[in-house]
Amino acid sequence: MKKLLILALPFMLAGCSAYNQFMERMNTDTLEYQCEEKPLTVHLNNTRQEVSFIYDNQPRTLKQGRSASGARYTDGVYVFWSKGEEATVYKRDRIVLNNCQLASAQR
Repeated sequence: MKKLLILALPFMLAGCSAYNQFMERMNTDTLEYQCEEKPLTVHLNNTRQEVSFIYDNQPRTLKQGRSASGARYTDGVYVFWSKGEEATVYKRDRIVLNNCQLASAQR
C-alpha cells in the first residue's frame, strides 16, 4: 500500500499544479489598450493584485500600490496607472505609454 501511495504521489501533485494554473487563468482578465505609441496587452490578476505586460521586449509584473483614484501598480521602476477606460505607463516618473484607451476585456 505504501508503494502504491509513493507511486501515485507525483501524479496527485501534478494534478494540483494543473488545477492551480487553471484557477490562475480563470482569475486573470486580458485587457487590450490602444496607446498613442503602440498597442498594449495587460493581464490583470485580481487575486494576486498584480498586472503583467511586455514592454521593451521584457515581461513586467507589477504589484498593486496606493492610489488616490483609479488603480496603480508598480515594481519600483515601472508604474501602470488606470482609471476607467484609460491607462498610462511610466518608467521612473517619465511617461512611456500615454493616452491608452481600453479596446476590450476578455476573461
